[in-house]
Amino acid sequence: MTTPMNDGDPRAALLAVREELGKAVVGQSGAVTGLLIGLLSGGHVLLEGVPGMAKTLLARALAASLDLTMHRIQFTPDLMPGDVTGSLVYDSATARFEFRPGPVFANLVLADEINRTPPKTQASLLEAMEERQVSVEGEALALPEPFMVVATQNPVEYEGTYPLPEAQLDRFLLKIVLPAPSREEEVEVLARHAGGFDPRSLESAGVRRVAGPGGVAAARAAVGRVRVGPEVLTYVADVCRATRAAPSVLLGVSTRGATALMAAARSWAWLQGRDFVTPDDVKALAGPALRHRIKLRIEALSEGGTPDQVLASVLASVPVPR
Repeated sequence: MTTPMNDGDPRAALLAVREELGKAVVGQSGAVTGLLIGLLSGGHVLLEGVPGMAKTLLARALAASLDLTMHRIQFTPDLMPGDVTGSLVYDSATARFEFRPGPVFANLVLADEINRTPPKTQASLLEAMEERQVSVEGEALALPEPFMVVATQNPVEYEGTYPLPEAQLDRFLLKIVLPAPSREEEVEVLARHAGGFDPRSLESAGVRRVAGPGGVAAARAAVGRVRVGPEVLTYVADVCRATRAAPSVLLGVSTRGATALMAAARSWAWLQGRDFVTPDDVKALAGPALRHRIKLRIEALSEGGTPDQVLASVLASVPVPR
């Protein structure tokens, strides 16, 4: 089922997308909001959760509601870099090697279970995520616009996983940890399935196309006009710098992380209907934007410490501008 595209009111279009995602997935409001913020900020999103938490379904519903091309890559231990970016194939008719684009050439790339493949293949996404291009034989091939990677991963303590290196993690604007559903939400999921819901068919859930790439571009332009005052910029810098000074931290948030936090806070403010960022926006996005950029010391890990605990301490200690 489809409806005409309505890109005239960017905010209304993005809020309509949120409603469409709610038709496919019960709860997970944090993940839904995170995907929208990633899209608005031109960033990528890492979704972490145990199997069966609707991570793949969320990505599929996002692409369907925005009329975006989507390719899914199932990351496995034997996946090669060329399986992601594409490879040169010999054409006997022309006696030449021609490039056959890989699944990374899409508006939305679902990197499913990205931490089940070795670092060499994980790294094949680095150029695409940062430069929005793939280099082949010295030639840069542009990726479609908009371009967004939504990666899913199992918790790192699961067997058969390869932790993502810091350089790869730093390319993700947000890391969203999907919680287990509440009792009420789980009952609602069961009721939907009992009523005939088929997660393999978004049409059965009533997910519609409510916007298009033009709406995404207009929304991004509007987010770019959201004001970030000097006091908020200073607050973002102070929060990020405080992570580097925390005694339990081996590697704190980089300057790239600070820019990511600012971008995410801008998008969140715009979704809230404001044209300016507040310190509360920064605090709300600090966890998703920074948790994957902090590496703890071995002693802190052995004592059960987490990046979220570090961020909670930092946010409690850094003075908030008034």
